[in-house]
Amino acid sequence: MTGGIVTTIEKLAPVALIFGAGVVFARRKIIDSTVSKAFSEFSFRFAIPAYLLGSLYTSDPRRVFDPTAIGAYATAAVAGMVVVAVVARAVTGTSTKGTALRIMSACQVNTAYFAIPVFILLFGDASPIFPVILLQVCVLTVVVITIMESAGGHDVSGVPTAVKVRRGIWAALTTPLVLACYAGITANLTHLPVPGWALDTLSMAGAAASPAALFALGLHLGGTGLRIRGTTSDEYWLIGFKCVLFPLLALAVGRYVFGLTGIRLSQVVMIAAMPAPQNLFIFAQQYDTEVDLAASVVVKTSLTALLLLPIWAVIAR
Repeated sequence: MTGGIVTTIEKLAPVALIFGAGVVFARRKIIDSTVSKAFSEFSFRFAIPAYLLGSLYTSDPRRVFDPTAIGAYATAAVAGMVVVAVVARAVTGTSTKGTALRIMSACQVNTAYFAIPVFILLFGDASPIFPVILLQVCVLTVVVITIMESAGGHDVSGVPTAVKVRRGIWAALTTPLVLACYAGITANLTHLPVPGWALDTLSMAGAAASPAALFALGLHLGGTGLRIRGTTSDEYWLIGFKCVLFPLLALAVGRYVFGLTGIRLSQVVMIAAMPAPQNLFIFAQQYDTEVDLAASVVVKTSLTALLLLPIWAVIAR
C-alpha cells in the first residue's frame, strides 16, 4: 500500500506544485490574486471547453457513458444530499437557503479546476467526468437553485420565483463547459468529419486547461488567506463529509451495491473525493447566504482533498 501511495503522490505532484505556485505567487504579491479571474475565465470559457470538445469527439461513447458507474455515483450523490439535508435541518438548525448551500458544498465537486487536471494525470483522460458535469448541472444544481429561489420568493423587482428558477437552470445548461460537452458528443455520435487542423487546435488549447485552471485556483485561494483556528464546528462537519464521508459513501455504493471494480470504481471514488465547487462562493453571494462559510469550505476542502487524494487513489483500487 505504501508503494501505491508513493506512486500516486508522484503522479499528483504536478497538481500540488502548480496549485502551490499559484498560492505562493499570490501570497508574495508576485502576481496579484485578482489576476486569478483572468486565468479562470481563460480556463472556464476556452481551454477546458476545448479539451472536453476534442476529448469527447475522439472518445468511445460506451466508455464515457458507463451506466453502472453513472448509476453508482448518482446514487451516492442523492444519498449524500439526503443525509446532509437532514443533518443541516435537524442538528444545526440552519435556514432553507443554508441547507441548500450545505448540500451543494458537501455533494458537488470542483470538476473544472480540480477534477479534470487530476484525472488527466492519474488516468490520462478526463472524459469520464462528463456525465458528472451533466449530473451536477441538470440535477444537483437545479435542486439547489430551486430551493434557494423558493426560499427567497420574489425579489425587489417582482420577478416570480418560477421565472428565476427557469433562468437559473437555463444559465447552468448553457455554460461553456456544458455546451462543449454537447457539441463533442453530438459530433461523435453523428460521425461529423472534423479537419485535422481543428483537432490540433483543440488539443493545443486543451493542453493549457490543467495548468491554467490549477494556477488560477491557487492564486484565488492564496489571495483569500486561510483561517484554521477560527474554523467552526459547522465547517468541520462539512469538510469531513465532503473529503471523507462522501468518498466512502461512493466507495461503498460503487463496490457493494453496483459491483464496480478496477478503474471504474477508482474513477467514481476519485470524483467524489474532489473538493467543493468554486461556484459555491458565487451562489452564496448571489443569494446572500453565509458567504464566509462558503468561502472557507471552498478553500479548506481544496487543501484537504489535495492531501487525501493519494490515499483515496490507493483505497479505491
